[in-house]
Amino acid sequence: MAQRDERHLHPLRQLLPVPLDGIDPVAAHAAAERPAPPDRPWVLVNMVAGVDGATAVSGSSGDLGGEADRVTFSAIRAVADVILAAAGTVRADGYGPPRTPAARRAERVARGQQPYPRIGVVTRSLDLDLASPLFTDSPTRPLVFTGTGAPAERVAAAEAVAEVVRSPGPDVSPAAIVRHLHDLGARTVLVEGGPSLNGAFADADLVDELDLTLAPELVGGDSARLLRGAGELRHPLRLAHLWEADGVLLARYVRARPPGR
Repeated sequence: MAQRDERHLHPLRQLLPVPLDGIDPVAAHAAAERPAPPDRPWVLVNMVAGVDGATAVSGSSGDLGGEADRVTFSAIRAVADVILAAAGTVRADGYGPPRTPAARRAERVARGQQPYPRIGVVTRSLDLDLASPLFTDSPTRPLVFTGTGAPAERVAAAEAVAEVVRSPGPDVSPAAIVRHLHDLGARTVLVEGGPSLNGAFADADLVDELDLTLAPELVGGDSARLLRGAGELRHPLRLAHLWEADGVLLARYVRARPPGR
């Protein structure tokens, strides 16, 4: 069965910067300016949360945000060269290979990108299902970022199905990740969590954009916040747009100052 073009599946209206009806999330995100710094890719974080800040229901983010988030999530993925997630998020959300529709693949090629984004997984232990479709059915070779603590036999098994990038220490440095991706030619990197990975990128001042879907729900429980970092930080952001559909708010924030300042 042919994949559907999802750009008009859900009505979105823009509240800011100017009111507009009938927003096309695919066209809007494809046209958004993402000027990569000279020495690394542009890094955007995409997350969904309830109004109380909860980022998961029963351990997964899939039940938050509804159709508007799903369509926008797909539109954001379509602009990324690499999609990066921590191993816990990959396991909880059942990550598979990129399913980029034919229309999006054609648009990517026209922009000078590869037809499909690459999936990157960040893991210290290499506790991954290497027989899952993410590794066996992907149209692009997945990337696995790990450190020195990963067991040698797991490293060898992962190298059979993915490109394994090892850091010199037990932890995986966001700076090392973006350097490697820059060397591969990536211009836009999408980070999809979880909160600890988001926090590590924020601590390293490597978040250029936050795309946040706010679902009109009180979730409660002990779900983590959007990011969990080494300490408090205050990185000013600028609201680039705010969309709405059925009470779901979709905001795009970009950094309000140059990196490192």
